[in-house]
Amino acid sequence: MSYWLGVDLGNARVGLAKSDPELTFAHPIGNVQVWGDDYFHALDDVLDVIEDERITHVVVGHPLQLDGTEGKSAKKARRWAKALERRLDEDGIAATVELLDERLTTVDAHRQLREAGLKTRDHRPSIDQQSAVVLLQEALDRNARERTDTAVMEV
Repeated sequence: MSYWLGVDLGNARVGLAKSDPELTFAHPIGNVQVWGDDYFHALDDVLDVIEDERITHVVVGHPLQLDGTEGKSAKKARRWAKALERRLDEDGIAATVELLDERLTTVDAHRQLREAGLKTRDHRPSIDQQSAVVLLQEALDRNARERTDTAVMEV
């Protein structure tokens, strides 16, 4: 059985989302509190989730600028993903890590929370994990399209 994890790196919280075993749907599984505006402190907690939840693939949000270039936040996310890969390797955990462009995922997450009836002022505790859901769902949908394309090509 395979599960994927979506990770939205925030300054106050790291949002987490998990796939179903069929790799079809993403759902929120919580936040990891970040102390001192440094989400590198959340690395151990995320590793625990990866191990406990039998995660085989991790999708980390890559906050590119609107023009597609890497700013300070995107470079920090890249370093975090590399640190996660190193720790997975050191701990002997067989999971892969990918960075996925997360431009406008927060906008989509706010829209989804509003559509679910949550007032904007009440979004703060949920926004990071909902952003992780949006990010992970995008990766799952892309994976499903690639599997379909491969199956069609083999016929």
